[in-house]
Amino acid sequence: MSILSKFRGPEASLDDQIESFAIDRVPANKRWPIPAISLVLLGNATAMFFFSFGAQQTFLVGWPMMLVPIGYFFFGAITIGALTMRMASREGLSQSLISRGLGFGSRGAALTSFIYAINFVYYFLFEGTIVSHALAYYFGIEINSLWGIVIFAVIGLITIGFVWRGMYAMSALQTWGFPIFVGLLIFAIIQLSANHSPVGPSGWEATGLSGGAAMWSAMSLANGQMIFQGLMATDYGRFAARTVRYRGTATIMLLELIPMFIVIFLGAYIGATMLGEFGAEKAQDPGFMFVELMGWAGVLFVVITQIRINVMNLYGGSITLSSGFDVIAHFRPGRPWWMFAVWIIGVVFYATNVINHLGTFLAVTGVLTNTWVLIILSDYFICRKWLKLGRGEDIEFREEEVRAWNPCGLTSLGIAVFIGALGIVGMYPVAYASFIAMFVGPVIHIAMTVATRGRFYTPDPQPALQEVR
Repeated sequence: MSILSKFRGPEASLDDQIESFAIDRVPANKRWPIPAISLVLLGNATAMFFFSFGAQQTFLVGWPMMLVPIGYFFFGAITIGALTMRMASREGLSQSLISRGLGFGSRGAALTSFIYAINFVYYFLFEGTIVSHALAYYFGIEINSLWGIVIFAVIGLITIGFVWRGMYAMSALQTWGFPIFVGLLIFAIIQLSANHSPVGPSGWEATGLSGGAAMWSAMSLANGQMIFQGLMATDYGRFAARTVRYRGTATIMLLELIPMFIVIFLGAYIGATMLGEFGAEKAQDPGFMFVELMGWAGVLFVVITQIRINVMNLYGGSITLSSGFDVIAHFRPGRPWWMFAVWIIGVVFYATNVINHLGTFLAVTGVLTNTWVLIILSDYFICRKWLKLGRGEDIEFREEEVRAWNPCGLTSLGIAVFIGALGIVGMYPVAYASFIAMFVGPVIHIAMTVATRGRFYTPDPQPALQEVR
């Protein structure tokens, strides 16, 4: 195998490229080399969101305390990502499909698919908003005007074209897009040093409340990202060879997280440098940061970077919506058309300023998504692999192989989300909500699966018995 071939996927028909096995297992002969998967994930690693995340962490707790939530994010994401990708590569299934057998049932997993899809819609919205801000700042357009909405919508439509062929299109985009990203980022740092007074770590100070409340807020932000990054990697890890070991899946996560954390610390550096001159809101807005530093080159930088990450949001959203509607409505228009659904919802959300409720969104999805992922992992590694309560390989996922509703996963998710919701509505500090929910959910799920001896993994045998009689 040549060096270049390690960065490319296997030969595949155009239909396979477009549909990307959204509602079926990835065949053994369609698996990708680890370097090729890592190349695709570079688009996520260098998202504009992480410049903003780094600045947020700085403004919340300052240096060196920001190393606590960032370290938790780093090591937690490696662990969660390595586990979820190992599971996905063994099964060749997306997270939405594998949920059918792992505790939720076919229709129960469709509900969790919609939870997962909303994450992609929101991050599509967030990244698209950064581009709209950049163009608005540069051309003097009102951000919330009709033209601001048009900018968001047009850039989103252009992005769909770059991901029509799924992983293959994203691989090509990242191949030429990443070097451009690096070059423009270096130019931005040069401009920052030349025109502003750089602020090193010793000057990275919190801007608001300090102490335990600020640290828990920083940890809550990191907790949501830790789980989501591991979860997102699963959609690509299912293309890894079935024989890949934890060393391989951890390597994929490291190759994604190292550039991601470089971006996070650069976000802290740029944000702290621009804080005194422009205030916290603009200093953590990449759409403003890079236009201020680089002018038209900053607009180009933001547009290219946004396209490189939003192809992944469109792709992930289309995969999970495909599997959800396949069960709920037996509706199969084809994976690419679900990208238009993500785009349409994103445009509506942008027009109605949903982005202004980012904190509430992250709290809600942190509770829902984190709990769901840890229930799946506990089912696979504890209930099936360790306790042998169900099949440990070739997990059931087709409708005829699983129950429509598995009460173990659904009940545990419902109870955990209710407890988390109490924090979101103020019954206890909201920063604790995702941590409590993601602990309670798996414990209840394991207890219920043990108590029922795993009988809800397979279809109810009663109809078949009645037919025989």
